[in-house]
Amino acid sequence: MSKNRNVLVTNRLPAAVEARLDAEFSPKRGANGGSMTREEILEGAKETPCLLISPAVRFDREMIFALPASVKAVATVSVGFDHIDLEAARERGLIVTNTPDVLTDSTADIALVLMLSAARRTGEAERQVRAGKWGGYTPASSIMGIEVSGKKLGIYGMGRIGQALATRARALNMEIHYAGRRRLPPEQEQGAIYHPDLSGFLGEIDFLSLHCPSTAETYHWLDAAKIAQMKPSAIVINTARGAVLDDAALIAALKEGRLYAAGLDVFENEPNINPGYLELENVVLLPHIGSATTETRNAVCFKALDNLAAVFAGQEPPDRIA
Repeated sequence: MSKNRNVLVTNRLPAAVEARLDAEFSPKRGANGGSMTREEILEGAKETPCLLISPAVRFDREMIFALPASVKAVATVSVGFDHIDLEAARERGLIVTNTPDVLTDSTADIALVLMLSAARRTGEAERQVRAGKWGGYTPASSIMGIEVSGKKLGIYGMGRIGQALATRARALNMEIHYAGRRRLPPEQEQGAIYHPDLSGFLGEIDFLSLHCPSTAETYHWLDAAKIAQMKPSAIVINTARGAVLDDAALIAALKEGRLYAAGLDVFENEPNINPGYLELENVVLLPHIGSATTETRNAVCFKALDNLAAVFAGQEPPDRIA
């Protein structure tokens, strides 16, 4: 089955995915199976019709038009595609696919983890124990958090992941508020309160969880002006994309006490995060593990392979975005 189905694989993948690659395709991997640089991708893509990539390397206009003419399709093992210049891909006639609808629950779980961790200061508490600085239980603990139950959760971007988080938050007796491009039908709202006006939305909520796509319109959406409209006791959670918030504005607000805390799983320019975060105790930092469960990562990669199989069969890939 794998004959003439050459695929350049730019990153190490889960074992089950590697096994399917070997069984159904003719994969071409980087040295030791590790992640490839831009230069290695351009060299390795010669005489290769399909690329299996991740957000680790930006496929900007320069990269796309530098690809060998043999490359016909690029499948990314991610839902997000802000690392790919879709306009340039369309101009070049390059097929691009992503992997929607498979990481909703795992990402919503991490958003909930961040909410609880930031509110209850579990990162600080765990570091205290590891450093041998915990002196035992006392009613006047040095690490006092805030309650989550009964608070108002604001969700910006009430898509699949936002709705999945809302379902989890209802079990904590939280009141759900949301804002975004459109209002959901009542059966999807399930009692959530829609805010067409952002100022009213931001000033009302105790937690803000970001679930919008990364686009030119949402670049640094959460900036100093919007943070100023929020309660100083509010907590910011981001499992969407790093570029949707302004790092400098968020760091300043956390440092000056204009926000209580934050929980972040994604960062602009990751893995090179703003060093200002490392100086703060009131921010929980995770290394982009929203989809990092065995089940989800396998499903994401298998969906990408399904798209590539369709390309090789001369069919329209089910998750084509360019």
